[in-house]
Amino acid sequence: MRGHDRTGEVLVAGPVSWNRIVHLDALPEPTPHTVFARGAYDTVGGTSAGKALNLASLGRGVLLRTVLGDDDEGAGVRGALDAAGVRVLAEASPDGRTESHLNLMDTGGGRLSVYLRAPGEVPTSGPGWDAALAALDDAAAVVVDLAAHSLPVLAAAAGRGRDVWVDLHDYDGVADFHRPWAEAGTHVFLSSDRLPDHRAFMAARLDAGARLVVCTHGARGATALTADGFVEVPAERVDDVVDTNGAGDGFFAGFLDAHLRGADVEQALAAAAAHAARVVRSPALAPAG
Repeated sequence: MRGHDRTGEVLVAGPVSWNRIVHLDALPEPTPHTVFARGAYDTVGGTSAGKALNLASLGRGVLLRTVLGDDDEGAGVRGALDAAGVRVLAEASPDGRTESHLNLMDTGGGRLSVYLRAPGEVPTSGPGWDAALAALDDAAAVVVDLAAHSLPVLAAAAGRGRDVWVDLHDYDGVADFHRPWAEAGTHVFLSSDRLPDHRAFMAARLDAGARLVVCTHGARGATALTADGFVEVPAERVDDVVDTNGAGDGFFAGFLDAHLRGADVEQALAAAAAHAARVVRSPALAPAG
């Protein structure tokens, strides 16, 4: 099936969450003390929600396969996704509780994420799993994010010969958890935050079979590598940053959307940078459509 033209929705498989966002003047030092928040609110989160919401804001149809609890937090997540036009294929959380994070944000865009709850594996059988497999076959593109419950989707996508778009986030190149995604990804995204030599890592992934590797550098822009060589793009300058949550997912979504519209790598990188700039000017994971 690799390379077959498809015009359906993008399938995104991975985690969503209900997050408490707390804005501080600075991230706390590792000593006992008291700080006062500049503001706080609850909102939908999770990297797969971020990608799905940003793709939807760009006018792209999205099916999000994830895990949700039957609690108030799950209802909040589903409501936000429904309102954005994201179709949700949800497996039931094993303990009935929705994934939840506490995100501490400083004025410079720095973030400390605390996982309060994370769901475990879910069954790979029944109507929900059958629907996920059907979506794999029909999707215009397949995105599989880091989560234990998305590993079966990753394996099924690779087994069915689908191109697999993955986001390794701040992978250091050696962590065991990320390895299945790094090895299965045909289109690989990650940040350079923890890589001592991002170009060497990118070249190694291309040698291993990936066709595209994109490494982001925050305010320093991004680098892409294909068989045609390296391409660099600067980040768009943003002086009115509101919230950096979702910036990486917005960059990913901007690139994927442009790619599906026929853009070349340099054009897709520019579209990704422009969309990420819109994301950080918004208090939500994705800007209004």
